[in-house]
Amino acid sequence: MSGCITSGPAATGASAGSSREARTRERDDTDTRTDTRTDTDTRTDTDRENTMQDSGPPSAPSGFLHSGFHTSARRFPGRPALILGGHTWTYEELDGVVRRWATALSRAGGPPRRVGILGHRSLVTYAGFLAGLYAGATVVPLNKKYPVSRNKDIAERAGLDVILADDGSLGQLRQLLNSLDKAPAVLLPETDKAPAGLPGEVSVLSRAEVGRCAPLAEPVFADPDAVAYLLFTSGSTGRPKGVPISHANVHWFLCANDERYGFTEVDRFAHTADQTFDLSIFDPFMAWGSGACLLPMDAFELLAPLDFIREQRLTVWLSVPSVAALQHRNGLLEPGSLPTLRHSLFCGEALPAPVARAWAEAADNSVLENLYGPTEATVACLVHRWDPGTSPERSLNGIVPIGAPYPGMEVAVLAGDGTPVGDGEVGELCLSGPQVFKGYWEAPDLTAAAFHIAAREDGEPRGWYRTGDLGRAIGHGEYGYLGRLDTQVKILGHRIETAEVEARLLSQEGVDGAVVIAVADAEEGTMMLAAILSGAALDVEAVDKGLRATLPPYMIPLSYHPLEVFPLNTNGKVDRKVLRERVASGELEPFPL
Repeated sequence: MSGCITSGPAATGASAGSSREARTRERDDTDTRTDTRTDTDTRTDTDRENTMQDSGPPSAPSGFLHSGFHTSARRFPGRPALILGGHTWTYEELDGVVRRWATALSRAGGPPRRVGILGHRSLVTYAGFLAGLYAGATVVPLNKKYPVSRNKDIAERAGLDVILADDGSLGQLRQLLNSLDKAPAVLLPETDKAPAGLPGEVSVLSRAEVGRCAPLAEPVFADPDAVAYLLFTSGSTGRPKGVPISHANVHWFLCANDERYGFTEVDRFAHTADQTFDLSIFDPFMAWGSGACLLPMDAFELLAPLDFIREQRLTVWLSVPSVAALQHRNGLLEPGSLPTLRHSLFCGEALPAPVARAWAEAADNSVLENLYGPTEATVACLVHRWDPGTSPERSLNGIVPIGAPYPGMEVAVLAGDGTPVGDGEVGELCLSGPQVFKGYWEAPDLTAAAFHIAAREDGEPRGWYRTGDLGRAIGHGEYGYLGRLDTQVKILGHRIETAEVEARLLSQEGVDGAVVIAVADAEEGTMMLAAILSGAALDVEAVDKGLRATLPPYMIPLSYHPLEVFPLNTNGKVDRKVLRERVASGELEPFPL
């Protein structure tokens, strides 16, 4: 990958991880034991080095999210970059599409500052994201599965200049534009004619008009500290929080992974995450940074991921652990059944040790790793390599360790007042380093509350981002995860503030009280949301319908439990622990929907 770090500070200081050199030695030792070649990569390491030396065109400026793709388009023009819907785009072809769309973005509404991408598993999803970056804009993913009200909130707060939408999102687009006081320009590169019902003042460029645009001569590489993408995560106030990630933040993340895994142009990546989930950054940009091929999975393919892995001869797999847990529960992870995988990576939620063991046995030619990190620290910044001999005993409460920090990243386990806890004691996991964002979008109060400020040895202040996760050091520079400090949970990899769901429930007619809890599946440790509701005129079916009009599907409780009076603890507050126990035991029965 162009411009990646070749040296840099290791994590140091109190509660910090081991050095890069130590992790590299550990990786090399493990690779000798576990990493075997598949028939998709028969070249020698010397061949690979020669290819790198003889690649011809100079690489793109380093430090940007789109640097890797730009370089690969010049080094590997004829290799497949994207296989989607039965069609293959080479790097040269995809680069041509991206350059033309980048020009069209500026023509639609002037040089864009922020570009919304409204699409799902389409060319717009991938080429559109790149086009926004090529045009020098911040990319703001939207989601056609979200209620219009949520996309409206994101569009307004981000201040979108233009929205790039695919054919499958035209219905959502029409509603969104009509809900906005000031609608942005629109780019419809897959659509022959602008759909009826759009606001009359909206500037629209359809397929033919986009096709007449001259390709952008060169991508914009302006300021590495500029925001590359802006994601909105669940917020405790009932509104999503904007998380701006700079090119420098994400470039450090990509380079750390490039050095760790050494992906090449013969690798084949799946893509499982929606673009509004930060995990979606890994597969496209790691693949494109190494000249590899990206193969997005559609909804029906996600139902049978093991078949997709085998049929498409995937070498790299990244998903939330819930995907693997479901396959394990259904008895589908047969030993040796996933021979083409070289890397099996899990991130986004806790990874149960039994699931890790079963997947590692099924993908016995691959290295399995558990990645950890909040959106605010750019996808992932700690990693643990699964070892069947030692990892189970190092797991806490049956959850695989989250591991040691990436190069340059530091971890501290702190008490509520920001002071370090004792060695091996439980506290809040806090992060510092080049992957940590600078603060929430236009929310200085939220930003101030999200950091502990402590002085460095040289007297300069250092900000520790407070993850809200509980953990402790477990030795060898690694850390274990012990749950959430607050009411935030992860469902299918999506971070959710239960307070936001509660706020939406309380806005529904007939709801007098609402508590939302996460209940762990007894077998696999995966999580589900349950809502306990009170109200004399409670209509659960109407509440569920109203909630689905305001929240995305992953935030909808799986079960509703009517209750006349909520139990209270000694402080007079609702006793969530008692409610969780009553739901988990089945004592509090769900309403039949």
